[in-house]
Amino acid sequence: MVKDLAFVAYSVRDIPRATAFYRDVVGLRPGQIFGDHWAEFDIGTTAFGVGNGESLGFIPGQSNGAMFEVDDIDAARERLIAAGAGDVSQINEFPSSCRSCFASDPEGNRFGLHQRL
Repeated sequence: MVKDLAFVAYSVRDIPRATAFYRDVVGLRPGQIFGDHWAEFDIGTTAFGVGNGESLGFIPGQSNGAMFEVDDIDAARERLIAAGAGDVSQINEFPSSCRSCFASDPEGNRFGLHQRL
């Protein structure tokens, strides 16, 4: 039986650059870092990791699915745009439940920002 979500991982070639992006632009809190081949960020009870997964069949720049919960999606979206994040979408409105938008990291991996209403 599944009891929790352990982590979400994105495959990247340049781990230091991805680490800086997710820390400085997205605003994730660094967790464990294992040299230049793996870095984790602490998000609640789950971790978000970046590392080169090519040897496991994960092609850098083709990951998607991580949604990061934020308090102020408008400010978070503007921060992404100001930092030059790729392909930042407009905010999607889901009346009475949430708002979301999507962007790309420096290697093309897609991720989202989400704000519960």
